Amino acid sequence: MRVAPFSLHIDDRAIDDLHARLSATRWPDELDAEPWSYGADLADLKRMTGYWRDGFDWRAQEAGINGLRQFRGEAGGFGLHFIHERGQGPAPLPLLISHGWPGSFVEMLDIVPMLADPARFGGDPADAFDVVVPSLPGYGFSDRPTVPGMTPLRMAELFAALMEGLGYSSYGVQGGDWGATVSTWIARHYPECVRGMHLNWIPGSYQPPTGPGAPSSEAELAFQATMSAAAAHGVSTHTGIHASRPQTLGYGLNDSPAGLAAWLIDKFRMLADCDGDIESAIGLDRLLTNVSVYWFSETITSAIRLYREARGQPLRFEPGERIVPPLGFASFPKEVATPPYEWVARVYDVRRWSEMRRGGHFAAMEQPAALAEDIRAFFRLLR
Repeated sequence: MRVAPFSLHIDDRAIDDLHARLSATRWPDELDAEPWSYGADLADLKRMTGYWRDGFDWRAQEAGINGLRQFRGEAGGFGLHFIHERGQGPAPLPLLISHGWPGSFVEMLDIVPMLADPARFGGDPADAFDVVVPSLPGYGFSDRPTVPGMTPLRMAELFAALMEGLGYSSYGVQGGDWGATVSTWIARHYPECVRGMHLNWIPGSYQPPTGPGAPSSEAELAFQATMSAAAAHGVSTHTGIHASRPQTLGYGLNDSPAGLAAWLIDKFRMLADCDGDIESAIGLDRLLTNVSVYWFSETITSAIRLYREARGQPLRFEPGERIVPPLGFASFPKEVATPPYEWVARVYDVRRWSEMRRGGHFAAMEQPAALAEDIRAFFRLLR
């Protein structure tokens, strides 16, 4: 596999264009109603985008990203951007971490050093990992698909090829959101390669076998009701437009940085453990770094198309079918809806189930130290 070092550098003209577009934003009107009750709040968004234009230091964020070892490689004929940090310890375990939406590889910037060099953070160097964080196809600085078919399974195939190309025949996988789906597909299709799997989200399309041989418990029925209620209250309404008309939505989001920020930050606020104050859970600089990656790479349309591509390939399992590699699961209390243990254990080989103290959907950004420790503790059993 051909691999070349990658250093992020956005042209000054692109930064100037962003600032000009932010200055020229044509703001919508707003009802006199509870802030954020109809979506992104006008005053908050003006403040955030004003800071993005006048106070946010992209060059400082860019330098921080470039402090991690990045590469571009070709797997299966497709170009992938990825972080590859070698572990600082006696026998680092390779670990592939996949991100989700509305995040990007930016989600993992804090947790990568904690996993690669645990001693630096008060941990045991014996727990070190060789950490690989690819940008999903169509996200960040990976290639954008040009034809249909870039499903989570196809991404799993590319990531497995990436790990093989890097010389790793046995490794762990980890992820939340889409990263949990991709990790599950890798474990399902390449069990001989996956030492273990750690997730902080059970894929929304996951459906264990049902019927006479698999009765639903009270907890499982309650979980299904919670998921239905969440959908009814708009928590996952973005999936509908993403899965049906992503191209239509993309025109506005790719053209307006204020619109892009509204769409992404609104989802972070809805899904994080923040009691309505997203900046208390994830700093504004980190949020805007993530939005900036989408803006500068022009990948919002290709990213949301994943929902359309995945629609016809859900994680459905037949009676008796199991995922072989062992699972460690971190259950964060403000996640949208976490299925009960028995729902997950119908297919996954659950070896560790951790009830986390704080955190929501974006665990690596909200609670990186807690997530890193749970990952280390799970894989400690498998080394």
